[in-house]
Amino acid sequence: MTQPHAETLFGAPYETLAQKYRPVFQRIRDTALQREHNRQLGVDAIQWLKQAGFGAVRVPVEYGGDGATLPQLFQLLIELADADSNIVQALRGHFAFVEDRLNAPRDAGNEVWLRRFVAGDLVGNAWTEIGDVAIGDVITRISKRDGRWVANGRKYYSTGSIFADWVDLYARLEDGTDVIAAVSSHQPGVTHHDDWNGFGQRTTGSGTSVYENAAVENENIFPFSSRFKYQTAFYQLFHLATLAGIARAITREVAQQVRERKRIFSTGNASAVAQDVQVQQVVGEVSALAYAAEATAIRATFAAQRAYDARWAGDAAQERQANIDAELESAQGQVAISDLVLRASTQFFNALSASATASGKALDRHWRNARTVASHNPLIYKARIIGEWHINGTEPPYVWQIGAGPGTTATPPIAKAA
Repeated sequence: MTQPHAETLFGAPYETLAQKYRPVFQRIRDTALQREHNRQLGVDAIQWLKQAGFGAVRVPVEYGGDGATLPQLFQLLIELADADSNIVQALRGHFAFVEDRLNAPRDAGNEVWLRRFVAGDLVGNAWTEIGDVAIGDVITRISKRDGRWVANGRKYYSTGSIFADWVDLYARLEDGTDVIAAVSSHQPGVTHHDDWNGFGQRTTGSGTSVYENAAVENENIFPFSSRFKYQTAFYQLFHLATLAGIARAITREVAQQVRERKRIFSTGNASAVAQDVQVQQVVGEVSALAYAAEATAIRATFAAQRAYDARWAGDAAQERQANIDAELESAQGQVAISDLVLRASTQFFNALSASATASGKALDRHWRNARTVASHNPLIYKARIIGEWHINGTEPPYVWQIGAGPGTTATPPIAKAA
């Protein structure tokens, strides 16, 4: 397999790639409000992306993919999140599994997965358990039954799994080894429930998944210790892209609302709202917040690209530093972008009026979605990790978990954990 090289994000290579998918993104945008009103899962939207080959955008060209760099992938995801941020969230587990296979040894078994991605197979996510599971523990088990490996367990916040052909399942073998098992969704032993009850990101398919003697092939069980090293940064970059896309959508919608508004206030500054200089200022400020969010998100992706490139450079020190940089930059981006987008998601109402709160417009979804995404991976801890690095040179953690503390009874968290 040809080793990857970073390409220019902006200019002809990215535009050529983006043009391939923009018609699908537009179709998703045109139907997003309907899904929001009806709390309708994006089954059709996911299918359109599958048919377009979007799930293989990172797969090397020689296998039939687009060979996109990480900056290109996340720029595309920002465009998709502008159309419908729920769809990006639903694909988070898929692209993480693809990234893991791109970092894996280049053997025949790995090539099978690359071919599957090109054929349209999507992968969901099932890592988190709630209830009385202790922090650092995992209850889901992979064990032998009648000579075959089977999975048994119950996962929550199984984002995207309800749409997927495979599930990236975090589990433990009988000998205590933590593993990732790629479990086919197309079998009786796998059941998905659309029971995510958050006030935002409501149609991501982030519900419960249950595994009852679900068959797992031996070649689809991977030691968790072999997982790609910048995975936490990668997962966080998805949130940054989602937030940046929400900010773009806010800018687009507020400009449209202002442009189409007929009624004016006697205290205003013009005979049309679109000509009111104070309203124009608000829209400009919202646009600037969106610009800063997107620029920050894209800047952080270059650190992840360097970590990916370092995987193949054969220099352990270089790779270690690249992974530190990827983790820190994704965390810095998270701390900055969350505030920017939440400000934009409420400030844009200053350009409108009470009529903008009509439920039919669902403009509140932008704040609800942004607040939900920003609640992942607590900001206060990420800010502390960044500060500890700058002050003491303490290397950031690459894997973190959530669960019941010592001597406590676990209660369900209010937001999806990574």
